[in-house]
Amino acid sequence: MGRTSRKRRSSLATRMTIASAALLLGGGGLVAVNVYASAHEDSADGQAAGSGTQQTQQTQQVATIDCPDVGTELSDVPDGARDEVDGELATLDSQITQAYKRLASTRDAAARDPQFVENSIMDPLKKNRGAILERIRLEMERRGGQAPDGMNDMAECTAQPKEGEQAGEQQPPESDGNQDGGGDQDGGDQGGGDQQQGNGGQAGNGPVAADFADITKVQPNVQKPENGDNASTGTFTSRCGVNDNKKFNTDNIIVAPGVSNGAHHLHDYVGNQDNDAFSSNDDLANADTTCQNQGDRSTYYWPVLRVQDGSEDFDADKDGGGKEGNVGKILRAEKASIKFVGSPQSDVVAMPRFLRIITGDAKAFTNGTANANAHWSCTGFEDRQLTDKYPLCPDGSKVVRSFAFQSCWDGQNIDSANHRTHVAFADQAGNCPQNFKAIPQLKMRLVYDVQTPTIENGQVQNPFAVDGFPEQLHKPITDHDDFINVFDDQTMRKVVDCINKGDRCT
Repeated sequence: MGRTSRKRRSSLATRMTIASAALLLGGGGLVAVNVYASAHEDSADGQAAGSGTQQTQQTQQVATIDCPDVGTELSDVPDGARDEVDGELATLDSQITQAYKRLASTRDAAARDPQFVENSIMDPLKKNRGAILERIRLEMERRGGQAPDGMNDMAECTAQPKEGEQAGEQQPPESDGNQDGGGDQDGGDQGGGDQQQGNGGQAGNGPVAADFADITKVQPNVQKPENGDNASTGTFTSRCGVNDNKKFNTDNIIVAPGVSNGAHHLHDYVGNQDNDAFSSNDDLANADTTCQNQGDRSTYYWPVLRVQDGSEDFDADKDGGGKEGNVGKILRAEKASIKFVGSPQSDVVAMPRFLRIITGDAKAFTNGTANANAHWSCTGFEDRQLTDKYPLCPDGSKVVRSFAFQSCWDGQNIDSANHRTHVAFADQAGNCPQNFKAIPQLKMRLVYDVQTPTIENGQVQNPFAVDGFPEQLHKPITDHDDFINVFDDQTMRKVVDCINKGDRCT
């Protein structure tokens, strides 16, 4: 499905409430995934523990709100309904943000009344979600489609208790409001500001010490499939800079077109410079690009990385920034490499223009690991990858985020209703699923020069963290990356020829 019309504001955008998210108190990290996993590997569910936990005599502190991800279940939305459905899905995200803000601002009332969270937050959220789900159903049926069975059951969300409380585990000591992450006993901003509010982090919604791991203690775990006789072994590198233009916004043109602040977190952009929620394919095709090869006007974007050192950036009082728990100093990548590689088993075919690919899952903390594809490491240690931990790098080593996008295409669609099923990962041997074709695989590598956080007495000082939805608690497993192919036809042919001939091209 192409979007070639002029920029317009979706009708849903005008009636959508973009809520600000605030501080969350209480919570922990995911159980560690076994060092290296990609989105096509089998892994544990990864969801935060606690749903179904029996009420204890002492009221449990709620860490976050876990709602079913409706968008992932909508794999068959009629073309004519997609814009409206995408807007309604964005409204569901805003409802979670609003509920999360209320959760954070009413913890005293929740502590006094064991039923407060359920009655004042979760029940209204369920009612509001139910109304949106009904609108989605009606819109799909109006366009000749059918909503999936059981969609109405996805209205109900779960208040996730703080990890450890439900199992009676001992937790690291928490701040009582007088101790901050930098050692200033008076609650000032020195050395990282007021970082240790219940859930950790400068804004009180993560990360926590358990979200970090010493990379030197991780065993090498990277495995690559062996090349077959018909492997395509070339590469094509596109040099597009590191966002020197400071192109930022909190939109998501793929998932929430026509909706301002549809991402609820800030994105870095390189390549195409006409990126916002209202950009059409025509806008993208005619835009400027930061890429040296002007035949590549593709859109490459990812959530910013911040260091939570008590400082504030330009978006401290804005939606998607400080108003939604994304705080601290934005870090610019020192390097941002963009490389397209081939298939271990076959030649590749050209990607269609305006193909959209999302890799990773911005909601993996609550969704589980099915679509997670985060990889964290350090320079000099990139044979060791972490998925649900941020790396603690030794002196002289820098933080690395890497992304390996889906490399198989269904041969027909540039997008899908859930923005996933039109592309797929190859299997462990490098083979695409049946009826899918191998395409140039985008691999991105972002390098950051950031001071290694310190952990003392179970508290992390001056942590770095990826931007995200507020209820995701800045977990590293939520890292993700986005791409829209806007290569011109001639340059795409060069990409394919270089890869299939085994050449190294830029």
